[in-house]
Amino acid sequence: MSILLIAGSPTQPSRSTSLLHAVASRLQAQGLSTDPVLQLNQLDPAALLLAQFDHPEIRAITDRVAQADAVVVATPVYKAAYSGLLKVFLDVLPQTALKGKLVLPLATGGSPHHMLALDYTLRPVLQSLGARHILPGIYATDQGVPLLPEGGYGLTPDIAERLDDAAQLLTTDLRRSAQWAGNHFENIAFTDVRCSV
Repeated sequence: MSILLIAGSPTQPSRSTSLLHAVASRLQAQGLSTDPVLQLNQLDPAALLLAQFDHPEIRAITDRVAQADAVVVATPVYKAAYSGLLKVFLDVLPQTALKGKLVLPLATGGSPHHMLALDYTLRPVLQSLGARHILPGIYATDQGVPLLPEGGYGLTPDIAERLDDAAQLLTTDLRRSAQWAGNHFENIAFTDVRCSV
């Protein structure tokens, strides 16, 4: 099973990317492996902004998305919507890029007033890209992901617990999907079907 982590923040380090790493560590603790984080701010900006679909970086990231069974996407919220960097990334993906995939959205913002940005701005785009199932997203304010005196970001107990639950749900759904995919039934001709009452 392949899990792609997408960091949609234009700056690094960032609170949203720290949420992404926290989910990754929880998934790894449950025996799942995650792909290296796709840092959107390290991609060629001209290729993204000009939608250069034949650019080697765009083709490479499109392939990474296609190969993933699940996607965890993290973004800061600006002006009540996900980051512009994430927007241009999603715009260059094929229309069915998330078909059949589980998606876990994560977001951070300066105020609880932007909490619905996940449901009203990001979720519809993820659905339009064909996501099979979008798990309940996690939104954290700056207070939920505080800057630590020694550097980096911490998590409040509430956010840590919500990340635990999200990672558990993603793990359960992925394993269930893998189990279902492994149960192949042999095709039987209709004339061979027998019925008893």
